[in-house]
Amino acid sequence: MKLTSGSWRCLVILPAFIAMTGMTAAAELNPAAVAYKLPDQIPWGPVNAAGAQSAVVVGDPAKPGFYMVYNKWTKGNHFSRPHFHPNDRYIVVLQGTWWVGTGPKFDPANTMPMPAGSFVTHFGKQVHWDGAKDEDAVLLIMGEGPATSTAAEEK
Repeated sequence: MKLTSGSWRCLVILPAFIAMTGMTAAAELNPAAVAYKLPDQIPWGPVNAAGAQSAVVVGDPAKPGFYMVYNKWTKGNHFSRPHFHPNDRYIVVLQGTWWVGTGPKFDPANTMPMPAGSFVTHFGKQVHWDGAKDEDAVLLIMGEGPATSTAAEEK
């Protein structure tokens, strides 16, 4: 079969059109090999009184064992008060700037900014507090449960 110049154009233009419009077949993943949730499938809870919102993605922070949660601090100077947790917690800042303070005296002016991409460890039984100032901050928090919080503020 001989291809004409018009046939060659179709062979080049059609794949380019399909690629540009996203008309490709989606891969089917084996659910025994991979589990996933797309962003719109993550079950975020309501924003609490401190201005934070969370979504559990692995485990249960209220029970013993490994857990992972997304935590979103909403903009507007929303902060936790000084507190501590019984176990170490490992935090990755995914979006925005997260502001972190240590010690029992609450003072949002005395915090350090953690921009997106930062990795932070909150050591167990050590007093800290944190939140967001002028932009939302989205975190991924990992640790061993139960993830209780004990107030430790000095007034």
